[in-house]
Amino acid sequence: MNNADILILVVDDEEMVRENLEAYLEDEGFRVVTAGSGEDALDMLERHRPDVGIIDMRLPGMSGNDFIIRAHQVLPTLRYLIHTGSTNYKLPSELIAIGVHRDDVYIKPLQNMDDLVQGIFRRLSGPVRA
Repeated sequence: MNNADILILVVDDEEMVRENLEAYLEDEGFRVVTAGSGEDALDMLERHRPDVGIIDMRLPGMSGNDFIIRAHQVLPTLRYLIHTGSTNYKLPSELIAIGVHRDDVYIKPLQNMDDLVQGIFRRLSGPVRA
């Protein structure tokens, strides 16, 4: 799969984080759409149909966990990477049940952005759980 064939959804309420992730991923050849909230991201799912979501957990309104649970109902093929500043984040059983693994959790700030790209390809090569 060519990077240009992969659409990434970045959901983060911090504009600087969104812009930096978007710029990095576009430099790597991915297509990228961004949202500042879970609600905005849900509105984008049907229109854009992303392959992988990079989701912050602390969002205004709907949390990242809640977004993933609701997004999975709308677009069950979407894969997720969690990008959080919380060093004590625990993956809830609801996310594990839909295929999110401990290896899919990345703590901000990332020391090596290549880890995120490797995570994207790992998620795309694994099974999708309904």
